[in-house]
Amino acid sequence: MPYRSKITDKEKFEHICNLTTSLVGLRKGSLGIKSRKQKIQLPRLIAANIGRLNDIHHRAIADVLNRDRSLIYHYENTHSTNYTSWKEYRKLFNLIYKAYEEIEDVKPAFLDGEGMKRHLLEFVEESKPYQVEILINSGVVGCKIRTSFIKFSHTLKNIKFSLANYNHSIEINLP
Repeated sequence: MPYRSKITDKEKFEHICNLTTSLVGLRKGSLGIKSRKQKIQLPRLIAANIGRLNDIHHRAIADVLNRDRSLIYHYENTHSTNYTSWKEYRKLFNLIYKAYEEIEDVKPAFLDGEGMKRHLLEFVEESKPYQVEILINSGVVGCKIRTSFIKFSHTLKNIKFSLANYNHSIEINLP
């Protein structure tokens, strides 16, 4: 039964929120405040849309923003209208999206799956027998790390640590 990890989606979106708040001069975590003031609402709307453009799940975005998932669908559906007709939205969206893309482009990806697996095995140890497969993708390559339920959280934490400076995504597969 494949299961896409919402852990990494949530972390990616928190990174987008932190970048957004630092660029607009808000306190970290202020996008989750229940406020309709435009100085908070506009960055929240933009961060949610950048998250959706990067395939971050609606539920993960809603959790970080402390909002309902249906609001994220609304944000996504009104993005094109807001972008074409709202000058402040367009200007701030371009600023934040450009900064996010520059940061993500700086992170390298692995060129071959074997090299990535060797790198990961320096930080983690595979379990035999295994109950969980952790699928890691970086660029166009990927590899699997097999672990037990007991070692799962420790293994996942070490994988995230070892790939912190690399462009990657993680999926969890329960065979």
